[in-house]
Amino acid sequence: MNKIIKLFLLILLILFIFLLGWWSREQVNQNKLLSPMAEKIVNIKPKPLEQYTFDNLQATQFTSNQISLGETLLEDEQYTSYLFSFKTSNKKVTGQANIPQGKGPFPVIVMLRGWVDPAIYETGTGTKNAAKVFAQNGYLTLAPDFLGYGKSDLESVDVFEARLQKTTTVLDLLASIDTFPQVNSEKIGIWGHSNGGQIALAVLEITGKSYPTTLWAPVSKPFPYNILYYTDEFEDYGKALRKSLAAFEQDYDANLYSIHNYYDWITAPLQIHQGTADDSVPFEWNQELADSLEELEKEATFYQYSGADHDLRPSWNLVVVRDLNFFINNLK
Repeated sequence: MNKIIKLFLLILLILFIFLLGWWSREQVNQNKLLSPMAEKIVNIKPKPLEQYTFDNLQATQFTSNQISLGETLLEDEQYTSYLFSFKTSNKKVTGQANIPQGKGPFPVIVMLRGWVDPAIYETGTGTKNAAKVFAQNGYLTLAPDFLGYGKSDLESVDVFEARLQKTTTVLDLLASIDTFPQVNSEKIGIWGHSNGGQIALAVLEITGKSYPTTLWAPVSKPFPYNILYYTDEFEDYGKALRKSLAAFEQDYDANLYSIHNYYDWITAPLQIHQGTADDSVPFEWNQELADSLEELEKEATFYQYSGADHDLRPSWNLVVVRDLNFFINNLK
């Protein structure tokens, strides 16, 4: 009997030791602390817009996508206008291409318009008048509609990504120009008006390439002031945009997306045209831009036009002639 009792007690002791060991391991597993590095990894918040910082875009390899011609938009004795399309971020972007008569290859001018209300926009709005003059003088012009415009695919639902993708659209277009047989891809210039001028400056900074560029009343203030300035024109006076901006600045450094931080990256010759009666872009903005570029010893010429509006009227003809001379000197 004593042997049975001893055996029973031994079994209970072994069971107790096993249960105690199991309980101890569970407590360790529940209470053990992650290393500080592991905790940071677990708590990292995705930041999808970091890919659009100027430093990251500068390091990005933009791939060439086929530029395709579509329907004929206009036939002139000196050039023909077509709808063209290409891919950016796996989305289709359309635009207007003006191709001069002749065999080519032709020097090309990429034309970047300012903001236009999507409700009234059609392909060529904001660029077609200057593009006509350039095409009549032997330049092939490419004016992208941008995402959300023309027959392009929809833009991002994120208001800031939609803005940043305008720059990447142009970078993809520039990388694709060599797929266009009529183009001399060694002779590329840029024309930008208003917000298109800001996009042009960003492209010059990110690529560091010497694309001769002419800017008409460019929006040249730093981000995000360059958009906050116009919020009084919104139905809600910018309330929703300011809310989105506050959320953006919690996660991102706005300076990393702003042209004013990267003027020293510019290597291209520039022309800047600004009217003194411009009610969309204050004259002082582009006087400051010209002064900043001069301090950095950049090749930039600043023209001011007394009484001219945002479209450089009534000095439009003079501005276009100066642009033609500029491109003749730098592209032909």
